[in-house]
Amino acid sequence: MTKRNKIIYWIATIWLALGMVSTGAVQLFKGKAGAGGEDMITQLGYPLYLLTLLGIWKLLGVVALLIPKFPLLKEWTYAGLFFAMTGAAFSHIAAGTVNEIFPSLLLLILTVVSWYFRPADRTIISVHQ
Repeated sequence: MTKRNKIIYWIATIWLALGMVSTGAVQLFKGKAGAGGEDMITQLGYPLYLLTLLGIWKLLGVVALLIPKFPLLKEWTYAGLFFAMTGAAFSHIAAGTVNEIFPSLLLLILTVVSWYFRPADRTIISVHQ
């Protein structure tokens, strides 16, 4: 892995982790405002109990991404974050709140960039064996 790719990976992964921790905490503690808070989730038509589930998943996902080893768990985590963020983006489009789509698209882009530039030891099949 080149130094450039490693820098891109860590910048994307750290920003992704910060975004998931902040939105996950808002969701877990049922904050009113902010990305994914009570106001947003009810505006999108989802039940409030979904906040707890999403918050827990996001926080556990950050732990899974940042700990060393467990490449299969990381692949599942990237998939889960991808599905959650595409679901959030689609929900905004379907609910007509396209002006609120930016946070989910940003986290989606960071998920894809982090996944694409991940080091070989964080992949299921390493080409550098």
